[in-house]
Amino acid sequence: MNDTATGDSTDSATGAAATSDDNDSNAGDPNPGEPTAAVAATADTTEAGYDTADTDTDTDDDTAEDEDEDTPGPAADATADTAAADTDEDAADTVDSDEGSGEAGVTFADLDLRPELLGALSSLGYEEPTPIQREAIPPMLAGRDLVGQAATGTGKTAAFALPILQRITGHGKGAGPKALVLTPTRELAVQVSEALHRYGSELGTRVLPIYGGQPIGRQLKALERGVDVVIATPGRALDHLSRGTLSLGELSMAVLDEADEMLDMGFAEDIDAIFAEMPTERQTMLFSATMPPRINGLVKRFLADPVQISVGRERTAGGAESPITQTAYVVPRGHKPAALGRVLDVESPAAAIVFCRTRDEVDTLTETLNGRGYRAEPLHGGMNQLQRDRVVERLRGSSADLVVATDVAARGLDIDQLTHVVNYNVPSAPESYTHRIGRVGRAGREGTAITLAEPREHRMLKTIERVTGHKIAVKKLPTIADLRAQRLEQTRSSLTEALQDTADLDRFRSVVEPLADEYDVVEIALAAVKLAHEAGGSITEEEEIPEVKAWPPAEGKRGGKREGGQGNGPGGKQKGARAVGPGMTRLFVGVGRTSGVRPQDLVGAIAGESRLRGRDIGAIDIADRFSLVDVPSGAAEDVIAALKGTSIKGRKATVRRERYQKK
Repeated sequence: MNDTATGDSTDSATGAAATSDDNDSNAGDPNPGEPTAAVAATADTTEAGYDTADTDTDTDDDTAEDEDEDTPGPAADATADTAAADTDEDAADTVDSDEGSGEAGVTFADLDLRPELLGALSSLGYEEPTPIQREAIPPMLAGRDLVGQAATGTGKTAAFALPILQRITGHGKGAGPKALVLTPTRELAVQVSEALHRYGSELGTRVLPIYGGQPIGRQLKALERGVDVVIATPGRALDHLSRGTLSLGELSMAVLDEADEMLDMGFAEDIDAIFAEMPTERQTMLFSATMPPRINGLVKRFLADPVQISVGRERTAGGAESPITQTAYVVPRGHKPAALGRVLDVESPAAAIVFCRTRDEVDTLTETLNGRGYRAEPLHGGMNQLQRDRVVERLRGSSADLVVATDVAARGLDIDQLTHVVNYNVPSAPESYTHRIGRVGRAGREGTAITLAEPREHRMLKTIERVTGHKIAVKKLPTIADLRAQRLEQTRSSLTEALQDTADLDRFRSVVEPLADEYDVVEIALAAVKLAHEAGGSITEEEEIPEVKAWPPAEGKRGGKREGGQGNGPGGKQKGARAVGPGMTRLFVGVGRTSGVRPQDLVGAIAGESRLRGRDIGAIDIADRFSLVDVPSGAAEDVIAALKGTSIKGRKATVRRERYQKK
């Protein structure tokens, strides 16, 4: 079941509550209810948009999404060998589903769904469920708790939306919701609410998305009138619970959607607090693209004897897994902008997302790519929601080629024609890599995932390979000769296309025929090709990029590089306490090697949360349980204040001046 219908943009007579901005569209959504980037309004109005003045109430996902935006995404606590959830086999029925197999000819009618749901699905053109829908819907209709591992793009939203609509219908119209769906981002909350609205269009189900960046007055009115299903970000749900405006006393169903993302964004405590307000007797479902060990903690606390389902990506008609070509290029840091340009020139993506770590990096790289002739757009937490949605629409409408984005700003994006995902830096967690590349290769289409790795990042790349179970081919960076060959091929392709329409060529006979009396026809053609080729731009000023022939020795081994020496600080080995450079102050940060912290994680957190630039940060020393970072003395207090409450690698760390500073 692949969703290509657009979301309903107004409140219908059914009373469903999800609406969307006039500038937004769900067209091309490859699977029912999977995230796009629609702008949602609320239950009581068709007025679209976001009231940016209503910031005093945005205490939830705005903090988690925007403030943590510019730090590298926190890695899961798992090592490469323990990435799968350690679910108790005695407490869970496990179903492993191969997307290419399954019961042939199973339809939604075979799943015992209500006639109203079947009618809505039929009107949307859906008849056959995807594997996750086929495996998850029956036990959920039977009232079982469920853990579903499914990649983005497999149709998991409909897998829980349809059972919710079937099971809560006929329970009366009380004020409190019967079902609550928690999502990590506002964009995903909007998409889930729109999916519920579409599938439940004939049931009159009252659906309300609540999230930050939206006027809270509208949410309060809708909650006061009564709703059946609430889709919320954890922070905003907790905000309403603390206000007494959301009651979960009548709740019978709860869903954690993209649970791994919520944990990575620091919502674990919020989730605990929300579940404490729910009735003990309820049905709970958890869906996640990856299953790090931390997910097992949620399962044990909140689910009872769950059915466990795991499905892979959708497979092609021939049974082969949807191909995502995964490639990495080893590039020195200072040459990455030029390297990215070369790779994009050779790949020629129809539409691509380039992931960066910080807002500054996004803005700088966007400007560089535009200067190279691409139509690139930035996407980060410094932009309001309406600006973000317009960027997505430009990419979706082919008026932009590339979106350069931070991880959090791009969560929930679903671009049907996306062909390439580029990691400008190696993601700091395998789970982040999985979510990023999940945006391509959907519904049997081919996709390409490209990673630019610095020479010292080989360990993280190998970890990603082990956790994901997929080989990442390390290739040689395209050379200037490769670029020339690519340009010539583009010219040849353009000429071949032009020769298919000979009628349109007649108007140029008055130019060619006189020249044919004086020159050889082949020479005339060569001159014309030369002019056409040169019109495509010159590569004579292309930057020379040094070739990295092999990975360097592993850090920490004899002859290898010590862990530290970031920024302007001194490098080399140290014995005892290292002296602090002039004009610098050493900070103590309470996370270290056992938390998986690397120098770039600390640089990213400091640069992202404070006004300090990465190149101004001095030496970094990482011990097992803490780290020492040298920063300019005039910025020390600002950095301490900026990092207060910030998560680094998923942990909130104590940050203070180091007590013993050797000058």
